[in-house]
Amino acid sequence: MPQDSNLMSMIWGKALEILEQMPNGIALKDLISALSEQFPNVNVSTIRTYVYLLKNENPEVLNPDRGFYILRKYLHSQTSEPTQVTATERSLYEPFANYLKEELQECTKFLILGNNQFGDKWGTPDVIGVYKLSSIALLQPQPEIISAEIKTDALQLITAFGQACAYKLFSHKVYLVVPRDSKEESRLESLCYRFGIGLVVFDPTNFTSPDFSLKMRAMKGEPDYFYLNEYLTKLTNSQLRTLFD
Repeated sequence: MPQDSNLMSMIWGKALEILEQMPNGIALKDLISALSEQFPNVNVSTIRTYVYLLKNENPEVLNPDRGFYILRKYLHSQTSEPTQVTATERSLYEPFANYLKEELQECTKFLILGNNQFGDKWGTPDVIGVYKLSSIALLQPQPEIISAEIKTDALQLITAFGQACAYKLFSHKVYLVVPRDSKEESRLESLCYRFGIGLVVFDPTNFTSPDFSLKMRAMKGEPDYFYLNEYLTKLTNSQLRTLFD
């Protein structure tokens, strides 16, 4: 479709004005409707196309969910503060990542994340991995994304389960890693079984040798590729090369 640069600039300007007045964001259909009122002689499909282009061209305009637009500054102001991670908990990230790769053989490459790198209310996996077959394999399926949430605080285990559920949006497999013999272990095992989340327990009295033990292997599921692509763009180029090269 031929683009009228002057018209596109006017629509972009008006769209930014509308978004500026919407700190909670706006549904795409409502944004299109508001723009159509401002430009009654412009075809709706043209307005929609220009809005899509605005998202691609202006890094301050975000589309964090299907059919939802918000300015970057407002999305970040809505994001809850990340849970404080103790040095003890962080010390488990790399040992578990190696356990995931070497013992469970669920991934071939991994990254240590945490630190709220994804910057949203759903949290950031502590460990994210990729499973890829060797390049000499005759059949090459798509890489699989594996995410893990690790918690040492026995009072935060149900919260951790909720985060693990959220990771299924962009992961083929998800693991929850919790202290052994917590009073919530039986309930977590039942929940993980129902939701296909892998469960691993560790010795909370020995963080130098946590003795990871598999209670339940994660079930593979298809992620939502809208969210998968959205979250992959939040990784740096160096991190992407570590996972996929």
